[in-house]
Amino acid sequence: MRAHRWFFLPVMILSVAVALAADPPAKPAYPPDIMAALDSAGTNRGELEKVLTHYAASGDTLKFMAAYFLVGNMEGHSYVTYSLKDTAGNVIDFDPLVYPSYDVLTASYDTLEKKHGTLDYKKKDVIDDLQNITADYLIEHIDYAFRAWKEKPWAKHLSFDQFCQYVLPYRGSNEPLENWRPVFWDKYADLPGKMTNPSDPTEAARLINKDIMTWFGFDPRYYFHPTDQGMAEMMAKGKGRCEDMTNLTIFAMRANGLAVTSDYTPAWADAGNNHAWNAILVPGGKVVPFMGAEANPGEYGLANKFAKVYRKMYGKNPDNLVFQKHKQEKLPGWLAGKNYIDVTADYGKVCDVAVTLTREVPDSVDIAYICVFNSGEWTPIHWGQIAGQTVTFTAMAPEIAYLPAFYLNEKIVPAGPAFILHGDGTQTALIGDEAKTTLVTLIATTKRQLEASTDGTAKAFLTPGTEYELSYWRDGWQSVGKIQADDKGAVTFDKAPTGGLYWLTGKDSDREERIFTLDGDTQVWW
Repeated sequence: MRAHRWFFLPVMILSVAVALAADPPAKPAYPPDIMAALDSAGTNRGELEKVLTHYAASGDTLKFMAAYFLVGNMEGHSYVTYSLKDTAGNVIDFDPLVYPSYDVLTASYDTLEKKHGTLDYKKKDVIDDLQNITADYLIEHIDYAFRAWKEKPWAKHLSFDQFCQYVLPYRGSNEPLENWRPVFWDKYADLPGKMTNPSDPTEAARLINKDIMTWFGFDPRYYFHPTDQGMAEMMAKGKGRCEDMTNLTIFAMRANGLAVTSDYTPAWADAGNNHAWNAILVPGGKVVPFMGAEANPGEYGLANKFAKVYRKMYGKNPDNLVFQKHKQEKLPGWLAGKNYIDVTADYGKVCDVAVTLTREVPDSVDIAYICVFNSGEWTPIHWGQIAGQTVTFTAMAPEIAYLPAFYLNEKIVPAGPAFILHGDGTQTALIGDEAKTTLVTLIATTKRQLEASTDGTAKAFLTPGTEYELSYWRDGWQSVGKIQADDKGAVTFDKAPTGGLYWLTGKDSDREERIFTLDGDTQVWW
């Protein structure tokens, strides 16, 4: 595990501690990251300086360095609230929790969109930690974290760097700040006495997770919840989405000295949506995935295929795109973030992918993106520096359909043909040949809809009488035609370009249909 650069500044940190501990305190020469944080804190600067002064006076160098870590990396961490708005910016009242089920909720939401047009959750309030966190909160938090590290037998294997990255942080995502450490410290105080091997962090995690499963679980209605839940709300409601499940697990386990974090894929490679789950650092540096409130370490497997896996971090990662020189001012979504690392290689085979861009690179562009097809859109999942007409994307998972792209005017623009990345690192470009067409009969829009029938043939799941459109990818989706499914639930197109990437969508599609290639008459799903 890579050490972080701020740990190589012990002389500077100690000199600041000496200055702050002097009587009267001397004005310290803070390093740049601390000075930037203090300057950004505005009227709350005094609260942060109280924390630094407190630990300088204590003489506890490690706690002082921990306070440095939290303050120096605090920029960008916040509690965020959202409002549901229409395209004109009008707020639409909508409480997802009044509906008895997810199906009833989505039906009501669809009705709202028919009335108001497209709706989306937009940021309402951003309550930055730098301007709002208190000295008392941070001091209590740091003291409890160190107590867990020093007293819990399963935490002895953690280095100071690992402690700072995976035990010390006081938040999981953008939830409201709460004092969760004493709550879960007390709740699981008797845990060592229940263990076969009190030095085993995995056993401790299993026992805590087993308890969480009895009072908290997944509820898809929380996909529409406008904020990440805090501890109090989760303990009161007992339900949440995967983000809430991972955060609650982080609170309970970090409070007890377990090095637990959240890994995530921003977009599945073979399905819609995204996913977050937990991971625990065990002796030897290995990370074991699991799902808080659902599945224990060693018992959890991802349901879909990932192209990239990232890990949420409290500290900034200097390798991220936002810290690199780039011509473009605008960066796409979460890829502009500072607090994540790429851990795809921890989850399976990966390879670096060199791609030749067939679209001329604009003068204003020096970054390209690699995308997966997710919920009807090509979604950027990683980036690379362009050299001439070539770009290399690092540590990509194989057996996935990808698209290289530019980000222009805040939109994804194809930069070359879609391709399949194979396990040996080779690529197959998917360029529909309009001069060579073929007749194809299709029976499904997604892989999950295929079943074997009793006579050994594939069972169709298209709806007879419903209109379906076949498209192929060539610098955008090009329509082959629209046909109604026959009484057997199949559609036949007689002029489909060969060698392409295809997408079969139904009328009033929810855009969750999957892309596919053809092997003869067989749909091969991606």
